[in-house]
This record gives sequence, C-alpha cells and structure tokens, in this order.
Amino acid sequence: MAAVEFIKPISHEDGVSEATKLFVDTYGSAPEGVWAAPGRVNLIGEHTDYNAGLCLPIALPQRTFIALKPREDTKVRVVSSISPDKVAEADLDGLKARGVDGWAAYPVGVAWALREAGFKVKGFDAAFVSCVPLGSGLSSSAAMTCSTALALDDVYGLGYGDSDAGRVTLINAAIKSENEMAGASTGGLDQNASMRCTPGHALLLDCRPELTPLENVSQQEFDLDKYGLELLVVDTQAPHQLNDGQYAQRRATCEEAAKVLGVANLRVAADGIAKADDQFQALKETLDALPDETMKKRVRHVVTEIERVRSFVRAFAQGDIESAGRLFNASHDSLAADYEVTVPELDIAVDVARHNGAYGARMTGGGFGGSIIALVDKGRSQEVAQKIADEFDKQGFHAPRALAAYAAASASREA
Repeated sequence: MAAVEFIKPISHEDGVSEATKLFVDTYGSAPEGVWAAPGRVNLIGEHTDYNAGLCLPIALPQRTFIALKPREDTKVRVVSSISPDKVAEADLDGLKARGVDGWAAYPVGVAWALREAGFKVKGFDAAFVSCVPLGSGLSSSAAMTCSTALALDDVYGLGYGDSDAGRVTLINAAIKSENEMAGASTGGLDQNASMRCTPGHALLLDCRPELTPLENVSQQEFDLDKYGLELLVVDTQAPHQLNDGQYAQRRATCEEAAKVLGVANLRVAADGIAKADDQFQALKETLDALPDETMKKRVRHVVTEIERVRSFVRAFAQGDIESAGRLFNASHDSLAADYEVTVPELDIAVDVARHNGAYGARMTGGGFGGSIIALVDKGRSQEVAQKIADEFDKQGFHAPRALAAYAAASASREA
C-alpha cells in the first residue's frame, strides 16, 4: 500500500519565485508584486453562515500566490501553474454577471465586482501558483478571489487592505465574484477566514446581518501545541460538487423554514432556544411548527450546530479536549443524518479516525465530497491518515491526501 500523500505548504520564498517566474514566462515582463491568501478549514459551524449563525474557521498554511501587474486598458489575462500554457482572457468593459467561463471567472469577477461597487479598477495580467488542493472543501476559490482582491487593492491604491474593517470591502467583492460571476453559492465564511484570520487563533465569525464588520468577528486562541495536539485534514478526493443545486436547495429550505417560523433567519430561532429554561422542549416546539420531515431535519441541524460552536469555543479555551472532540463528532453526525451532505468517503474517513484514537472527527466545508478534520495527539497525523488511506484502498475509493493544519496568517503582500 502506497504511503499517503501529505500536502506541504509552499514556502514564502518558493511561492514568490514560482509565481514571478510563471508571470515572466507568460507575459514577458516582471509583475508589480506578489500577494498570497490562504485556504481555510472550518473547525465547526457548518451550513450556519447563510443562516446568520456562528462558524469557527482557521486559515491554513497552504496559500495561493498571485503575481500581478495592472494594465492601462480593461483587458484581463490570467494563467495558472496547473495549465501554464493556457492563458484565459476577458474584457471588463461591458462585462455582465456569468460573462466569464471556467476558473478565470473567479479572479476576473473580483475586478468586475470592484468596478460594480464604483472603484476605478482597470485590467491586469496575473499568474497563480497554489498549494491549496482544488475541490477539497478547503476553499481554493476564496484563496484565489481574496489574493486577487488584495493585489488589486494595492496596485490601484484603493486603501482597504491595511485594516481589518477595510478588508471587509474586499471580502464583499470576493463574495460577489463567487456568487454572481462564477455562479458558486458562498455565504462569506471562506472569504472572511482568508482575509481576517490571525496566527494561532480561530476566527469566531458571527454572521448576523445587523452586526458591523468590527462586531462580527472575535479572535479565539487555537494553540494546538499547548495541548499536545494536531489537526489532521484529509482530502477524500471524492468528487466535490457544490454547484449541482444541492447547496442551493438546502439554503432555500432554511429560508422557507424561517418564514414559517416567522423569524428573519434561523439564528433568531437558535438564540431563542438557547435562552429557554427547557432547551429540549423549546427545540421540540420549534420543530413541531414546521410542515415536513425534511425541513425539521435541516432546521434541527442548523440550530444545534450554532450551539455547538459556542460549546466548542468554551471547551477548547478550558483545555477540555475530550468535550471538544465530542462536539466534532456530534457535528458530523448531524451533517450526515439531518443535513444529509456527507458521502461514503467522508463517513468512512471519520469512522476510521475515531476508531484510531482521534478525540473527534467531522467533515468540513460544504459536503458532498471534500475533506474531514480530526483532532489527534501530536505526532499521530501520519499514522491516522495512513489508516484512512488503507481503508479507502479496500473500498475502491480514490487515494486520499492529507495535511497537518495549524492556525496560520491571513492574506498579505509577499513581494
């Protein structure tokens, strides 16, 4: 049995030199600079962001590097190290939503979104190099849109990249690019993580629309070394499909449920249940008010998951790793049974991790493929990942890939 592949982060130096080289090789001149933004892994709080809930992402050490140079016209040319001989082109002049096909929609869409917001942004040439695995549920798309947004902010002197509050403007452009140009549903969790996480901390993101950008995040210490832990991430390599309507369907069900319950969003319902003297009874009454079984299940996941985020933050801060692990497990079980977004690869990877000494394991990201995370003792990531790979081999699944995650830094200028 082959050893499981571990995805190492590209170093700062290598990222800068590889992106610069690709740029020079493609366009024949030097870029104005190199920027990078990380992928993310969500510790807990899944499918809560579009329900005005709570989530808890960390930035990964794996980053996407962009070498970029502004242009005098409105043309955009982009190239990626995945297909270095294929340059995608678009023109921002007269561009409409969904007007760009393929992966180029993500970076082009950021410039389009900034222009739609009234910023004086012209065209650009860009080259991308990334070690954020594609289609893994670790948000390679947000790493691309956020690195582009930061680069354009810099070269066009918009002035939003230097402060946490300012970055929210760039986050909004990245979200608009994904939603309206690339046609991928995203609730904002990924972009906030990529732009606002800090090293050694998880970002407690409160997605209530009434909060200002400075009210909606708090940094929560997430120091794995302190407790002798590692966070194992396993990319199952199960085909990861979020834009086949499944995500949109669940989002629509949640919005419909909020209407039935007479609340602005499911967070209002979740907070009401959390404040009740008898939470079990309050949850039962909420679910009893819903018309069908599927809607009940979806709502039960969302309201219990929001509470699990609060509980996980408390447990980890107190060093209660057993409880933190149990919350990981409960989150996955809810995503499997009530939200129905897991696939056999995710469920089996989680089971194997649990049976091999993980404190807890869960799928992370939108589901329908993608990755799992497991909280394991330091030094055990390789062994647990190998057990998962061995089981995948027996089941005839694609070979998984793994990485050992820690809470890394957000998007920044690299050169």
